[in-house]
Order: sequence, then structure tokens, then C-alpha cells
Amino acid sequence: MTEHAIPDDLRFKLDNLPKSPGVYQFKNADGKIIYVGKAKNLRNRVRSYFQEKGAYDPKREMLVSRIADLELVVTDSEVEALLLENNLIKEHNPRYNIRLKDDKSYPYIVVTNEPYPRIFPTRNIRRDGSRYYGPYTDVKAMHLMLRTIRSIFPIRSCDYQLSAETIARGTIRVCLDYHIQKCEGPCEGLVSQEHYRDMIEQVEQLLKGKTRALRQHLEEEMESHAEQLAFEKAAELRNRLNALKIYQDKQKVASSDFKDRDIIALARKEGDAVGVVFRVRDGKIVGKQHFPFTGAEIEADADIIEHIVHRYYTKTMDIPAEIVTPYELESQAALEEWLREKAQMRVQFTVPKIGDKLKLLNMCRANAVFILDEIVLQKLKAASTLPKSVEMLQADLHLAETPRRIECFDISHFQGAETVASMVSFLDGKPRKSEYRKYGIRTVEGVDDFASMREVVYRRYSRLLEEGQPLPDLIVIDGGKGQLSSAVEMLKELGLESQPVIGLAKRLEEVFVPGESLPMNIAKTSAGLKLLQRIRDEAHRFAITYHRERRSKSTLQTELEAIDGVGPKRAQTLLTEFGSVRAVQEADVETLAAHVGWSAAKNVHQYFHSQDLQNGVTSEGDDTDDPGTITENGDS
Repeated sequence: MTEHAIPDDLRFKLDNLPKSPGVYQFKNADGKIIYVGKAKNLRNRVRSYFQEKGAYDPKREMLVSRIADLELVVTDSEVEALLLENNLIKEHNPRYNIRLKDDKSYPYIVVTNEPYPRIFPTRNIRRDGSRYYGPYTDVKAMHLMLRTIRSIFPIRSCDYQLSAETIARGTIRVCLDYHIQKCEGPCEGLVSQEHYRDMIEQVEQLLKGKTRALRQHLEEEMESHAEQLAFEKAAELRNRLNALKIYQDKQKVASSDFKDRDIIALARKEGDAVGVVFRVRDGKIVGKQHFPFTGAEIEADADIIEHIVHRYYTKTMDIPAEIVTPYELESQAALEEWLREKAQMRVQFTVPKIGDKLKLLNMCRANAVFILDEIVLQKLKAASTLPKSVEMLQADLHLAETPRRIECFDISHFQGAETVASMVSFLDGKPRKSEYRKYGIRTVEGVDDFASMREVVYRRYSRLLEEGQPLPDLIVIDGGKGQLSSAVEMLKELGLESQPVIGLAKRLEEVFVPGESLPMNIAKTSAGLKLLQRIRDEAHRFAITYHRERRSKSTLQTELEAIDGVGPKRAQTLLTEFGSVRAVQEADVETLAAHVGWSAAKNVHQYFHSQDLQNGVTSEGDDTDDPGTITENGDS
């Protein structure tokens, strides 16, 4: 964006930016937030976007060219800005911010907050005092951990809610786990809470990767029992130690200093990036997690590392004293302060130059490169693999290009009123609901499906051309030759004469193409035709849903406007405040008066509580008894 292209209002804001820490939000001409960022110094950071850069960055240039407005939130500290930025990104999902590609819920191992805690895997975090370890991106590693815990510690596996009262009542009996020595029988009070909680503390040491300290504790306990001639108990502890040794042998030795640290590395290729976190505890790698991102073109490597740090440590409670990263982070001081408050200890970031830490960092980065290559390979494979129905459709319609992206339009109205249109988008034969659009017809009076189709086609593709967005491979018009001709007319006006477009008439499922009076000869059993029918049906469903929403709102508001002293503005106020006509009907005069005044409130209350309405007339409409029918655009 050159200097002369900056709007006057935006230029004024740029000239008066504060030097405080905070969060900035860039908005486009429609007022939609397209990018959220944080800064230690808002003035320096925000103005840097509008200064000439050394190397040309097309995505950054595209972002800046669309900035029409700016909104700031000044914070007291950089830590507050860091937390607020992440909350705003989650809330608004701005187009130009980096996005976590695979944001599915990974499992945790939970230690419940109970007198006799349970340990099991879960994907749901509850704020009930339980402690969560993870998340585990490798589910096999999580199950190995659970098996190791079960083999070392006799922790109960039942889901009974045990308390002093339930145990005293004696209604619960020991299960098979007790008889095969997999549980010590807390359900019958055969083990004290103190002993059981001591076991749980040892389990949590294992979950944190503190195997060296746990092993030392078990050895001391075994020797103590042996000295007291409690050989059976000593043998039991010996078996636990053997199981722990087997688990330790499966872990890779990473360093000889036995310190706890996390290693974070990054690999990126064009707009894709993958971050990997190695968990090193007692000098061994005890786990790893990876974070695949998209939309990373305009983000610096260090900024992506910051995103990983915040994402990972927001969800885990296992925070080490040292975090190794490949770069110095701009918000390093703020991140250290945030983590210190969260972990209740000093947390330090380190950028290694030589030694074991650098070797670990290189190993971590090699893992990130491997995962990124896998992701790129999968994308290439997916791009080259098309559903059979899409390939059949290309052959049926004799298209030069494969119709991977298809957009379909439908018109809907009710007895000539409330005409609306829908547009659905399919990619590789699957719906892309985030790209669905719905339109209220603005320029057409009465029932005119052809004119309505001209309007929505023009609005859709004039906007795509204006924004430089890609056009679909195929446009489907729900209707016959008349609707198709209307769409073609608008496409020609926009200079899109070569855009592939067809009409699908519902009566006989006939496919029309521009310039041909007769429908195409496509087999009724063709997978390509069935795909067209599925897309058309989805467009119809989406249009009908939108139409009913509009008609319902209109009906409710019209009923309120029938009351003396209530016009469109007051009717809208009542619906906004109360949510429904029934809620308005049930409100008392004082509550109504707070929103529309005493005179109108009395009229509303009298209207709904008159003798006639009490004898059966309802304040809510019922779509099922409407005398009319909803119609879609039919065949011409």
C-alpha cells in the first residue's frame, strides 16, 4: 500500500498512535477484522506495515492493500497484550493470521480430584480441581504410559464415587482387580487415603517424566521393607522397579545433565509450517507434540515460535525451567513473565549455539521437517485424487477443465413475497459450508425469478472480480433455459463469456448449456448427474432455510406492528429485547414500559391479554398451517 492510498481516517490514526503496549486489529472496507497483532510499542509496530520493505512480499502487500481501518486496545503490559491477542484471534479467526491446521482435541491423562483419585484418558477438561497431563498427539504413547502406570501401581480402575460415607456403608465390594493384585481395595477401605495418595504422587512423578527420582524412591522403599523382613512387599516393589526400568529403556537419552527442558523447533515451506515440541525430563525425551499451521506466509519464524509457545503452554501444566528455541523472541520477556506466573517458578528461554542443546534442537527440527514433508505429500496426493463423480461430470459435460469447485444458485419465495437466493459451494464433490452465501433480493419487485437470478449472479461475481478471488470451475443454475439465459447475460456483462455454466431443470432432471435449445443427453444413472442433483438439492435446502428465517421474523414483527402505538421501530425493539412474541406476551406492563414507554406498554399488554386472545388465539405463527406453499424457481 503506497502512502497516497491510505484513507484519511486511517492516516490520522497512524499519525496519533501511542507508544504503549497493546493489540491492534486491521479491518477491511466492510468493517471485518482481517488481522490481529500485538506490540510492545504500538506506534512502531503498526506504522512498520505501511513503510517500504526491502523484499517484495505479495501476501503482506495484499493484507496492507485491504486495510481500511484500525482499532487499538491499549494494555498495561506486554503480557496482557499477548493473552488478549490470542483470545481475539480465536474469537474472530482473521483471514491473514496464522491458523492451526489440525486443531482437534488431543487426549490427556487425568488424575481426578477425589479421596481415592482415578487415572484415565480424556479429551474433556473440567475445572473441578483434577490435574491433566498432556496433551498426547501420539495416542500409542499415551496408552503405553497408562499400561506402565497399571503395571507399576495398583491404582483402582473402577468409576465408583468413593468417599468415607460410601465405604462405611459397605455397599461396594472388591472386584477381580483386587484378587489379581491390580488394586488394593480402597472401595472396602482396605487401604488408607494417605497410602493411596502417596501412590498417586509417585504416578504423577512418572507422568511428569521424573523417572530417576521415582526409581530412587522405589529402591529406598524396597530396601526398607527388606530390612524389616517384609519380603513379599519388597518383591512387589522389585517388580515395580523392573517395569519402570523397561519403560525407561524405551526412552531416548538426550543429555547427560539430567535437567528438565522443552525443545521447540520449526520447519516451513511456503504457506505451511510445522512446529515440534520435545519434552526432555531427567535428560531423556519423554514425549513430543507437533503443531501444523497454514496461512504462515506473512509471519516471521520467530512469530510462529511465539504462537507455538502460547498454544502449547496454555494447554499443559507441565512447564520446565528452561525452554530452548532456535531464535530470540520479540515477546520473550512477556512470555517468561507469563510462564513464571503459571508455573510458580522462574522459566528461561535459551538459544543454543553449541553443545547438546544444539544437537537436540537440530533433532527436533529434523522431526518438524519430516512431518511437514508428510503434510505436503498428503496435500499433493489429495490434489491428484479426485472423486469418481467429479471425473464423470467432466466427461458428461465435455468440460476442458475438471470441475473441482462448483457453485450453485437457487431462488426461493413465498407467494411472491420475501424473495431470497442461495449460493452453495462444493470442492471436489464435498460441500464447503464456510463459502455458502445467502442473498436478500434488493432490486426486483414481485415474482421475477429471471431478474432475481440476474441480480445474485451479478452481485456474486462482480465481487469476486473486484477482490481478485478465483472463479469456480463450474456454475450451476437451478432452473431451465430461462434462468440459465439470465445468468449468462450477467456473466457476459462482467466479461466472463468463457465461464462454464449450466442449468439443471428439476422436472425431468435435464441439463441445459448456453446456446443449445435441447438438453444434453446424460444417462440418469451417471455419477456426474447425481452429483449435480445433490448440489442442487443442497442449494434448495439452504435457500428454503434462509427464506423461513426471514419470513418468521417478518411475521412476528408484523403481528406486533398491528398493536396500536407500536410501529416498526418499537416492534423491532421488543423482539430484540425479549427474543420472541411469546416473551413479549408474558411480560408485565412495568417491564414493557422500560423499553417502549407506558402508553405503548399498556396497549401491548391489553392486546395480548384481551378476552379473545385468551380463548385460543396464539401469539406465535405456525408454519405448518400456512395456506401458501414455498416455491423455488421452476423450469421455464
